[in-house]
Amino acid sequence: MNYLQYNNIIHTRVSRLATALSLLGATFMLASCNEWLDVQPRSQVEDTELFSSESGYKEALAGVYSSMVSANTYTKELTYGFVGVLGQEWDYYYSSQYDDAASYKYDAAYPTNYIRNIWSTNYSGIANVNYLLANIDGDAGLFSKDNYGVIKGEALALRAFLHFDLLRCFGVSFAVNPQQPSIPYVKSLSYKVTPQSTVSDAVEAVLADIAAAAALLHDSDPIATGRVITESVDNGYLLNRRVHLNYYAVKGLEARVRMWKGDYDGAAAAADEVISSQAVSWATLSNLQAGYDRSLADEHLFALHNLTQTTDVAEQYFADDSPYSFAVSRERLLDYFENATQDYRYTFLFKPGSATHANNRYLMKYDAPSSSAEFYSNKMPLIRLAEMYLIKSEAQYRQGSAADARATLNLLRTARNLPSLDELPSDFYGEIIREYRRELMGEGQLFFLYKRLNRTNILYSDIDAVADKVYTFPLPITDTESAHREPNK
Repeated sequence: MNYLQYNNIIHTRVSRLATALSLLGATFMLASCNEWLDVQPRSQVEDTELFSSESGYKEALAGVYSSMVSANTYTKELTYGFVGVLGQEWDYYYSSQYDDAASYKYDAAYPTNYIRNIWSTNYSGIANVNYLLANIDGDAGLFSKDNYGVIKGEALALRAFLHFDLLRCFGVSFAVNPQQPSIPYVKSLSYKVTPQSTVSDAVEAVLADIAAAAALLHDSDPIATGRVITESVDNGYLLNRRVHLNYYAVKGLEARVRMWKGDYDGAAAAADEVISSQAVSWATLSNLQAGYDRSLADEHLFALHNLTQTTDVAEQYFADDSPYSFAVSRERLLDYFENATQDYRYTFLFKPGSATHANNRYLMKYDAPSSSAEFYSNKMPLIRLAEMYLIKSEAQYRQGSAADARATLNLLRTARNLPSLDELPSDFYGEIIREYRRELMGEGQLFFLYKRLNRTNILYSDIDAVADKVYTFPLPITDTESAHREPNK
């Protein structure tokens, strides 16, 4: 039994896991993430059975990943949905639900709901991580071989990942004001209100968790140690490391965070470690042509295993016959790709509409692959290899090495069947934005890139994003009132 089979079984074992949690430190009530983890604040932690065995820890960790497979966050609103609309990636979407978002009217009903759900869903996941971390050191003797280091390392990385996305949503850009109050960085289970961290302090807390996670995973994660894992080893638990925050995914997250901080040396080093490791490789032309690798799974550093991908994502949100679909017009897509139709991303990752929607182009990253191979199925990419090249190139440019920046960017272009640049465009950051849009469309990164760069204009919007402070979401009203939060922008 491999890990994905094991994880499928975990999803069916709801009755064993009514995981009880203390309050997060904010006094808002947390709704359950999904049916797998029933997150209900109680006066005491009552479920001692969960952490009485190694399998219980495995299940608890799988539950945190499962909670991320939520339309509130990583299977919709933090990828192609709300955040995709904020980045102006689409020109066709379900207008009644997203028109206010496209105009950055955060106080309107739908945006208010999206924002509140992002906050509560991620903090609910953080609560479950903290519950695991509060117990694991006392139970180190329960674990076989490397599982203690892997499970604790992943839990720390998940806490960093979830907090960092909250920071990107609810904190101002580091470049704008690192001392502005932002989010609570919650590291324990407590009734006490966790005070807001400044943007700078939150970034340092993220990096501290990343460093601790990397140290554990470097010495225990098979993707880093080279340990051979088969299905006969612990039922294949440590197989399929790319649907976990594995060691190289953690380094990829570090590169992303250090770019946010403006630590270009550190960002380049982390990105280069991932690239140089060759732990993941480019998607191949043969797999793209055959339709095997629609999500670019070969390039995933970290992806969620979404069991309902085909029905809940592709059929509802990227299909010609669904009114809820997201799409881009043929003309706009050509503009995105600067008419370079030989680009593999243009050729293989979009499909045309029909009839009245014939001019629409629908993203195919989330379509079921034509191959039945488990490796290529049901993947929601959250960190990919291409982003490491984009981070490294930008960091090199900021370090004063335009030639190195161009060489790194050309490696990405070559992998996508584009000609190498003889020289960098005069607007280098504009070129980086264009590549993020082409490369990471539907993955939730473009809006945050605009925010990190503090760009006045988001392409296809006539709003002054800086003057109107559209890059920072308002704190949820219930939390602001009950916990007396400081203004976050």
